[in-house]
Amino acid sequence: MSEQTVAAGQPAGAQEQERERDGGGEKRVTWAELYFDLVLVFAITQVSGLLHHHHGWAGAGQALVVFVPLYWCWVGTTVQANIQDVDRPRARLGIFAVGLGGLFMALAVPGAYGGRGLLFGAGYWLSRLVLFALVSGIRGAWRGPYGVGVLVSGPLLVAGGLLDGPLRPSLWALAGLCDLAAPLAFRRRLAKVHYHPAHLPERFGLFLLVALGESIVGIGGPVAGSPLHPAQLVSVAVAFVISCGLWWLYFGYASDAMRFALETSPRRRDLIRWVFSYGHLALIAGVIAVAVGFGETVAEPGRALGAGPLALLYGGCALYLLSFGYTRKMMFGVVSPTRLAAAALVLLLMPLVVRLPALAALTVLAGVLVGLNGWEHLRVRRAQQPTS
Repeated sequence: MSEQTVAAGQPAGAQEQERERDGGGEKRVTWAELYFDLVLVFAITQVSGLLHHHHGWAGAGQALVVFVPLYWCWVGTTVQANIQDVDRPRARLGIFAVGLGGLFMALAVPGAYGGRGLLFGAGYWLSRLVLFALVSGIRGAWRGPYGVGVLVSGPLLVAGGLLDGPLRPSLWALAGLCDLAAPLAFRRRLAKVHYHPAHLPERFGLFLLVALGESIVGIGGPVAGSPLHPAQLVSVAVAFVISCGLWWLYFGYASDAMRFALETSPRRRDLIRWVFSYGHLALIAGVIAVAVGFGETVAEPGRALGAGPLALLYGGCALYLLSFGYTRKMMFGVVSPTRLAAAALVLLLMPLVVRLPALAALTVLAGVLVGLNGWEHLRVRRAQQPTS
């Protein structure tokens, strides 16, 4: 689990007092956290725009390098809200301050590799400093992911923003790797953390919804200002089926399975790290890629897709499906054969549809997702039927 090192040194009495303040029940998402998520809505739109303009391999790498710090600020804020009472004025102001840093980062994304690099790095470091201030009263806060953000990744991002050329993305990529590696480096301290298991699945599910919202923007945005014709309306409908299919794959069964695993597994802290902090990074990245792919296909349904847009659309969907195989393996020790098979099918179909019109490529992908969700629904129904 990322960022939860802050509670490692928290006295047991303080933890019990915190649980008493929370009423002993499930911790719920607060309005301040939901307001903070609005910054992420804008940030994901900016990252999608960056990927839209540069959707080759290099562009995808650049988009990922700027997305990881944004995502990690959100993870840090979510974990801080999980282990502390954030329905207090100081904590709310802290969340808003982190949101301001995230807003600066989002504003910088279009020019992150140009004249706004310093704004991006400074916005990140500001967010990490505020997050550390919110947890600074907890013993051992320096020795963990929050300290890494303040002492290592934050300065690296600022230094990268001051440099030009290939050194900037290199330093930023190194900063992202340091952040992602911190939970592993401090996993023994994280094993002592007490957290609210119901809160985290809800928060990460909400973030996935934000990413799915970007897919709706990718569907409607390119055609909203143009004279609509029947083929465009059909492509909008088919793309929306794909978006619904992605939603169903997560919220139909997977979200409940994740919550069940978190509440019952003896390896809860490992699950938070592997399934939520890391696994959802891949899930959300896949959805963003599909959303950008929509923007390249819906407006011109009769045009054949190039390799770049097709890789975003089909590759993003395959990444999304493969991520479920990974999360299920981490939770239950087994993979999801149907979703792995569907991911393989999507990858096999990709070179076959490259010369087809965009509408046909969308229809094929929609058919795979509808078929997968329908098959899983039938399997669940059969499993629930009483045996004679």
